[in-house]
Amino acid sequence: MMHADRLRRPIRPTAFSQAAFVILGLLLMSLPLSTAGSVATAKPEEVGLSTERLLRVRELAQRHLDARNVSGVVTLVARRGRIAHFDAQGMQDIEAKKPMPKDGIFRLASMSKPITGVAIMMLVEEGKVRLSDPVSRFLPEYKAMKVAVAKPGAGPTAGGRGGAGGRGAAGDPEAAFDMVSASREITIRDLLTHTSGLLSGGLGAAAADKLAPRGEGDSLATHIPKLANVPLDFQPGALWRYSGQAGFDVLSRIVEIVAGQTFDRFLKQRIFDPLGMKDTGFVLTPEQSSRLVTIYQSTPKGLQPANRPASTTYFSGAGGLMSSAEDYLQFAQMLLNGGELNGKRLLGPRTIELMTANHTGDMVNGQFGRPAQGMGFGLSVQVVQDPVAANLRVSKGAYGWAGGTGVSFWIEPEEKIVSIYFVQGGSGGALRQDFEGAVRYAILE
Repeated sequence: MMHADRLRRPIRPTAFSQAAFVILGLLLMSLPLSTAGSVATAKPEEVGLSTERLLRVRELAQRHLDARNVSGVVTLVARRGRIAHFDAQGMQDIEAKKPMPKDGIFRLASMSKPITGVAIMMLVEEGKVRLSDPVSRFLPEYKAMKVAVAKPGAGPTAGGRGGAGGRGAAGDPEAAFDMVSASREITIRDLLTHTSGLLSGGLGAAAADKLAPRGEGDSLATHIPKLANVPLDFQPGALWRYSGQAGFDVLSRIVEIVAGQTFDRFLKQRIFDPLGMKDTGFVLTPEQSSRLVTIYQSTPKGLQPANRPASTTYFSGAGGLMSSAEDYLQFAQMLLNGGELNGKRLLGPRTIELMTANHTGDMVNGQFGRPAQGMGFGLSVQVVQDPVAANLRVSKGAYGWAGGTGVSFWIEPEEKIVSIYFVQGGSGGALRQDFEGAVRYAILE
């Protein structure tokens, strides 16, 4: 039996144990490093990409920065669940001479919509919402919607919040149209696919500011019922026309009603916290605000600041979220993984398949400079049916969306790639196309 003194005697490391610790340390250092999020990094060649070709992203971006097309950019490419490229260039704030950080926080604008889409689909999976449900099941104000129909001789001019519309001779938008009853109620599916006609750039949308003004202190609860006063721009399901704000804000309010909590809390508890998205939300902390990237607009005098304050009461699922590129990667990788990331499942694989299928046939019409051919639309995301016809440098079946501030993302299931491109204003469309091409041409296997 071992003597008690020997049991109390301190254990001294042997040469063998010391060497073992050194070897273990070296092995740990050789493992892929995890970034601030939960998606690990890899050398491009380890995931079938070319380091040399991905360097073209930086070269192309620098050309656009030198031309003052954009102020700064963050680009991120992940393949097979690992980050192969992550870079920040240019300035977060030109006037303050702050370089762009990788963890810069960007206004997502309409890239908020896929997150709202996931929130709705979580409730669909739980049996609390059906895609075929009329909106009036949750918001009775939407029971008997009207549709705006042009009066003879009413000429088109700039519209209201929904885009182009029409105005009468006296400048009154309501003078440009008559109203007829909607042929059916608008549904959850209509809102998710932009086929509802609600503030979709037509005659009704032109009257939105008059019929449903939004006050500074409005919330989803106070404003969304008022939107039912605005006539639809077309009969439900008849067309695909982008509803930039209203459609997904109505969905946000429905989440609140069904879940019994504010939309921001639902997103935090059900999506952001499980995915580790610590820099995503509607309201920033002081530390996060120090990383908020300045929005710029292109003017004859060059790039000029064009910041707009974020609402602290109106949590718009259509366009109100802010996030970093790496945070958004967690969300996108979850989608690519079939609804799960690091053991946290938000949706089932078949639900992701449903979301990313084409629900609109050939109705997508090329609004906002987007391709009119080869494209379809799913439940909150655009879907590439034919990349050649669409003139896009992504694979068939790719899906994603963009935001009016300059942000965009693609998920390519065929290639197991997520690509994220973040700028804030300026003239970044050409750079986005260059980025998409560079990613495509960097694929070696």
